[in-house]
Amino acid sequence: MTLPAILATVIFFGSLIIIFSEKLHRSITAIAGGALMVIVGRVLHFYSEEAALDAIDFNTLGLLLGMMMLVAMLEPTGFFQYLAVLAARASRGKPVRLFVLLGIITTILSMFLDNVTTVVIIAPVTLLICEIIGISALPFLMSEALLSNTVGVATLIGDPPNVLIGSAAGFSFTDFLIHSLPIVLLSWVGALFLLLHLFKKELSKRPRSVKAVMRLNPAETLNEPLVARRILIVLAGAILFFFVHHALHVSPSLVALSAAAVALVWVRPNLDELFKRIEWSVLIFFASLFVMVGGLESAGVLESVVGLLERASSVPPLVFGVGLIWIVAALSAVVDNVPITIALIPVIRGLGASGMEVDPLWWALAFGAGFGGSGTIIGATANIIVVTLSERTRHPITSKLWNKRGLPVMLATCSIASILYAILYSTF
Repeated sequence: MTLPAILATVIFFGSLIIIFSEKLHRSITAIAGGALMVIVGRVLHFYSEEAALDAIDFNTLGLLLGMMMLVAMLEPTGFFQYLAVLAARASRGKPVRLFVLLGIITTILSMFLDNVTTVVIIAPVTLLICEIIGISALPFLMSEALLSNTVGVATLIGDPPNVLIGSAAGFSFTDFLIHSLPIVLLSWVGALFLLLHLFKKELSKRPRSVKAVMRLNPAETLNEPLVARRILIVLAGAILFFFVHHALHVSPSLVALSAAAVALVWVRPNLDELFKRIEWSVLIFFASLFVMVGGLESAGVLESVVGLLERASSVPPLVFGVGLIWIVAALSAVVDNVPITIALIPVIRGLGASGMEVDPLWWALAFGAGFGGSGTIIGATANIIVVTLSERTRHPITSKLWNKRGLPVMLATCSIASILYAILYSTF
């Protein structure tokens, strides 16, 4: 390897190690890594500010920003709390029924919101409901993160890696529903039954206060029903346009940002409060990762990786695709799935440029990144959120506990996805 390639690799993986150790906030580390990549690139003449800007996928950032704004407007209305209280009443205080109902609500939200947003919204309400009923929140919190990670792979907007892959491969919202949704639904069913078995002991305990849940009034949680109704109408319109955006020759980011603009005009929220609820650090993190991966590409690192994979491509394409699911899943379990996805996108593009059929590989990347994130606490941001929230309870989630519950879910969903991927390979 050349000196630029070595230094670019050190900067990228050094940044990932710091992110992994959580010694600094991940967005701060990513900004520092991106800046260092540009500086070193300027000094050694392999990277520039213009190339760094070109490396940023603004379609991905625009889609995320638009959806974040819609969620930031909908959250204060109490709509999500309303759904959770409805589920609590419908469960009649029975833990297994509550477990399934909250899992279904989390699943539906995760198909149209990114899994981080879903968990941030639903997990605090879950804590409150479990406290009222008098049961441990641990199995509910873990299942919400794990089911969110699993079902998020089903749609273009359900998981950050999907947004990245859809933008890079040119996949539409409908493409995900056709190719990903069937596999994800069967994987989700397997994950749900496995979680019911893994948490059988915790869910068998009788709640201390069943009557309390029946006294909950869903209407009291809905603060602004008119505003909620308007934003839901806009969100439904956005989802409708996601189905046809390819036919209209517009990008998903334009659909999301246009929907956010319509909602802003119709609802007219307090902008200062709205902007506080947007996860700017996530957008900065993504942009900085794009800059670092652009440096890797300019330094020739990714070209070397493509060369290595081309040698391995002598194996049957189906075996190559299944192998990619498991490799990406293993990497995503030890490093957040977002940087893994961003790093592998140009590699798959390079394989396509060399003449390999890469459409099936994009789907393998999506399944591996989405399902692999369930394997460890640090595999996905949603996991870290529920672990942090669990520290408020008597039974916080530990790494050891997560490995006993999350790792089996990762193995089960990857296994189901691999089998179905092999069966449906010719359709990709």
